[in-house]
Amino acid sequence: MRKGIHPDCGPVVFRDRAAGHAFLTRSTLSAVPTGKTIEWADGNTYPVVDVEISNVSHPFYTGTARVLDTAGRVERFERRYGKRGGA
Repeated sequence: MRKGIHPDCGPVVFRDRAAGHAFLTRSTLSAVPTGKTIEWADGNTYPVVDVEISNVSHPFYTGTARVLDTAGRVERFERRYGKRGGA
């Protein structure tokens, strides 16, 4: 790799505020000054990035995805706009 063209990578804590979950990882976002820090379990202080959705709160990973009633939606559409006749 060429020197001087890649951003610095450092430890960052990503925090899912909705689920109350946080995890420590390496990211290039450590170079962006957010002004927010958090003291981690190892006693060190790391920059923190708040995220809206993580694997803990995302419906796909948690299994709480809603199943849409497509048959009911089709019937409601046909009631509202009528059935189309044959070709």
